[in-house]
Amino acid sequence: MKPEEFRRHGHAIVDWLADYQERIRDLPVQAGSSPGDVKALLPAMPPQEAEPFEAILADIDRVVLPHLSLWQHPSFFGYFPANALPAGILADFLSTGLGVLGLSWQSSPAVTEVEEVVVDWFRQMAGLSPGWFGVIQDTASTATLVALICARERATGNSFDRGGLQEQAPPLVVYTSASAHSSVEKAALLAGIGRAHVRMIAIDDAFAMQPEALESAIAADLAAGHVPCAVVAAVGGTATTSMDPVAAIAAIARRHGLWLHVDAAMAGSAMILPECRWMWDGIEGADSLVVNAHKWLGVPFDCSLYFVRDEAQLLRVMSTNPSFLQSAVDDRVRNLRDTSIPLGRRFRALKLWFVIREQGVAGLQARLRRDMALAQDLARQVAAAPHWRLVAPVVLQTLCVRFEPPEVPAGRLDDFTRDWAAAVNASGKAYLTPAVVAGAWMVRISIGAHTTEAADVAALWDLVQAVAAKRAMDYAA
Repeated sequence: MKPEEFRRHGHAIVDWLADYQERIRDLPVQAGSSPGDVKALLPAMPPQEAEPFEAILADIDRVVLPHLSLWQHPSFFGYFPANALPAGILADFLSTGLGVLGLSWQSSPAVTEVEEVVVDWFRQMAGLSPGWFGVIQDTASTATLVALICARERATGNSFDRGGLQEQAPPLVVYTSASAHSSVEKAALLAGIGRAHVRMIAIDDAFAMQPEALESAIAADLAAGHVPCAVVAAVGGTATTSMDPVAAIAAIARRHGLWLHVDAAMAGSAMILPECRWMWDGIEGADSLVVNAHKWLGVPFDCSLYFVRDEAQLLRVMSTNPSFLQSAVDDRVRNLRDTSIPLGRRFRALKLWFVIREQGVAGLQARLRRDMALAQDLARQVAAAPHWRLVAPVVLQTLCVRFEPPEVPAGRLDDFTRDWAAAVNASGKAYLTPAVVAGAWMVRISIGAHTTEAADVAALWDLVQAVAAKRAMDYAA
């Protein structure tokens, strides 16, 4: 493809994306696909000859778009916000077009230095002290894995310099709770801890970790001859956006020498609002934390901000220094390959840079406050509606709701809940995600698409009530 062709096709793609943004309200939120539908539209063998680019782009409308669930739709209320603000989209396009890799500072100095500056911008925006060092990882799952590997090495006196875990005894233990993300357990397994040595700490009525239960679990492990290694606290638990008491957990971790990692993947964006920082009171006592800028903040996926207090430990564990990457300035620069699992990195900082500059801190704050206000308004309506119940406190922009009409037998409420949620999604008018909390199914309403307005939330509430009431009649005894 020659530069002039690239220019023409590039303009066509930008035009397509702009048209997509204008018409997204008219598209179904959930794809109506059945397994195998997309594969049936694709040839089994690759093309032997080149195809016109126009034909390739046309297949976006024929093959791709009808089979996508639209996360940017104003009526997308599932999972969590995964906003792709236009400025970030253009930055991602630019990053890919530049085609540079951050293997080392020398391989592309701007990749390193823009990242250093804009991640520190977020540190300041979130009110964190200068004692934190931040880098960009791909996802919170990777950041948690890096945190637990660092914790493992601190607990074992850097066993990777010797025989690693194969020479480690007694066993290490990691603590978290049922409210934490499933990636915590996965990270513990990948770090070699083993499922038998991951402790799920009891939670309270607000689904937050109970410090006294953590203390008891650590005492029991010490008595059994085990080595407490790390605790992962959730600021914004996955299902309910619950808030673990970070200050109390930090005090326990400090007393026992545990690494404290705080998973604030979605809720961390709210820390740019001074009125929300009570949610992670005590954060300065943590060893590491992660905030996904690719969720509520608006940076296109993937861009997780990982902060550590002990930069030296991170570099000690993650560093690699092959001869072909060494340069004469290594003693004066930071090589970001030494901060993460991959050797190379995309220019992810570009989209964070663009979004912060194009929106401004005030613009980002205004959108988050809008979403929280919409959530509180809907919460009041849910609480006032007969037989509707809020399952968890509404502290950010997520509501956990359950409809318990008298005509539905108690033993069938779980089936009923999943049924009416599926019916809402099948309508194509909105998208919700059910989940299990305290052993029962409920439905999460996550408000946060950047185009969502009050009218969209009102339409959702009307739709949910109508669909749930209709489905309830089918369950009448």
